[in-house]
Amino acid sequence: MPELPEVETTRRGLAPLLAGHTIRQLLVHHPRLRWPIEPSLPATVRGQRIHAVERRAKYLLLKLDRGTLIFHLGMSGSLRVLPEATPRLTHDHVELLLDDGHSLRLNDPRRFGCCLYTSEDPSTHPLLRALAPEPFDSEFTADYLYRITRARRVAIKLLLMNGRLVTGVGNIYASEALFRAGIRPGRAARSLTHAEIQRLWSSIRAVLRMAIRAGGTTLRDYVNPSGTPGYFRQKLYVYERAGEPCRRCGTPIRMLVHGQRSTYYCPSCQR
Repeated sequence: MPELPEVETTRRGLAPLLAGHTIRQLLVHHPRLRWPIEPSLPATVRGQRIHAVERRAKYLLLKLDRGTLIFHLGMSGSLRVLPEATPRLTHDHVELLLDDGHSLRLNDPRRFGCCLYTSEDPSTHPLLRALAPEPFDSEFTADYLYRITRARRVAIKLLLMNGRLVTGVGNIYASEALFRAGIRPGRAARSLTHAEIQRLWSSIRAVLRMAIRAGGTTLRDYVNPSGTPGYFRQKLYVYERAGEPCRRCGTPIRMLVHGQRSTYYCPSCQR
């Protein structure tokens, strides 16, 4: 699933291509995504201008004259801006035709993504209002992370992936941040010392920052708006490297399952 760096890469790619343009028409080729697209949506957005492309967690927000379009890429989705005459692919389910002759297309083979609209403040939308601070928010401090771990026995990796406590740290980057911090993913959250939390907080931000600079992580289904894959995969230390030697100490990387998600770690470097 595309994670925060992939979505931020997409946002940065889309913003200069969309901002300032007007939606001439919305075409819905397949309305049944994760949530059905409202039949009234094409008429609602027609003629509205796109003022900005923003992001909240893994949601992309197109700020319009009278509301906001909310996109989520699901497990396999991508957004591309193409000349309107470009032949449509099988899984191009939604198209925004713009006033400059280009089309924003949501391609989603598994149809777990979404295209929704709200005329209210998007932060009050049911999908967004319960989201916790993001790693780069001013509220997300080492003290905040330490405080939310104190009473929780859950594995620290699962806590990092709980969107009601921390937003935007998905499976790949949780594994990488824990490796960088030298912390085993299965440790009880409340067992971490303040010094370990400080390292973890710093590692989360550093790993995400590097991934954003590199354009995200190459996943089977993920491409950025230009159609090229991200390149952070080359820098991964543990994720999907089970059995391979640790890049630091040479010990074979191990894999276990936490909360039905694969977790990778080095038994020597992480304690």
